[in-house]
Amino acid sequence: MAITNERMRRHAFLQGLYDDAYFPDHVVDRGKAVLVRLCETIEARQPADLAALYVLTHAATEEFNALEAEFEAAGSEIETAAREEIAEDFWLVATAYGFAEADVEQLIAPREW
Repeated sequence: MAITNERMRRHAFLQGLYDDAYFPDHVVDRGKAVLVRLCETIEARQPADLAALYVLTHAATEEFNALEAEFEAAGSEIETAAREEIAEDFWLVATAYGFAEADVEQLIAPREW
């Protein structure tokens, strides 16, 4: 399934991580895939409210938690700059799908990074 939301279809997910050699592209690609799947899931399920959106974003956050070991194995980690970049993209996804009132900390509440 392809993203139909124009804003998200054109968005360069995790661009700040791609621009920094500290973050290995092959692992960042996996993070980007998580965010693309999140968009596709939101479009397919069309959450009716913030609670339903948070269920979806929490599942995606858990996927990022699992990526931490891959970052470490590649000599990197999800550190401050990465955390901010990831959180910003979660917030952009929420706002692009009509949830401007979403709390960024709640979007990624189960994070371990």
